[in-house]
Amino acid sequence: MAEKDEVNTLRARFRGFYPVVIDVETAGFNAGTDALLEIAAITIKMDDKGWLKADKTLHFHVEPFPGAILQPEALIFNGIDPDNPLRGAVTEHEALHDIFRMVRKGIKDQKCHRAILVAHNAAFDHGFLMAAAGRTSLKRNPFHPFATFDTAALSGLVLGQTVLAKACITAGIAFNNSEAHSALYDTERTAELFCELVNRWKRLGGWTDIRSLSNMINS
Repeated sequence: MAEKDEVNTLRARFRGFYPVVIDVETAGFNAGTDALLEIAAITIKMDDKGWLKADKTLHFHVEPFPGAILQPEALIFNGIDPDNPLRGAVTEHEALHDIFRMVRKGIKDQKCHRAILVAHNAAFDHGFLMAAAGRTSLKRNPFHPFATFDTAALSGLVLGQTVLAKACITAGIAFNNSEAHSALYDTERTAELFCELVNRWKRLGGWTDIRSLSNMINS
């Protein structure tokens, strides 16, 4: 039983990486100059049979950092009013501090060595996350500095779709376009999509048992 449990772990499945699904809403495309306005993070867990599912969630509305640029067309697209007091926005430091703390605990609990960001068109979200982390000078950033799992690329391979809404629908996951472009909603759908893609690969027999793989390599 102990050997089987060791196989069915995030550490074993992803080479020591701890997947964390992230989505951001921003006031533009330039991570260095445009404001981060919303961020959500969902951790992933694996059951004792090796199936993935969403675990813990954090979501924050974020105050624009001092001097941040707010591109009007971006605000029209995502419908965010940065000056709305009902947003309950926090600073980048507060948001990332809590997210990083949750992620570091997950890494420790799962005996992984580093978090890896999972996102749809991951380079965009990763860029804004890293830029915000740099501005806040937070230490012990748990995320890999450049590696990501991109569900757009994975969906293109597995489902023949790269748009999040179309990928979800093709995978049998309900998607409400009126709720899209909310960091929390998009993160929830992306987490469900990532788990389905990995679980589908397992159902098809694509994930070789580590013991069998080791025997193949050593034979």
